[in-house]
Amino acid sequence: MGINTERDIEANLQIGPTDLGMIRLFVLADGLEIPMDFTPEEADEIAEEIRLAATAARKVKPKR
Repeated sequence: MGINTERDIEANLQIGPTDLGMIRLFVLADGLEIPMDFTPEEADEIAEEIRLAATAARKVKPKR
């Protein structure tokens, strides 16, 4: 399985600050809870990666 492998799994993603000054990405899927905490600096890096991926995705012509 990789980034291009589609899966039929429904998930909920929540993003927000914690009371400890971290940024939490919280994923809930099929009863599984995955909390991922990042420093604000790490969150900025992740946000930049998402922006770059969105820019690249806009240039892709879907094969469907």
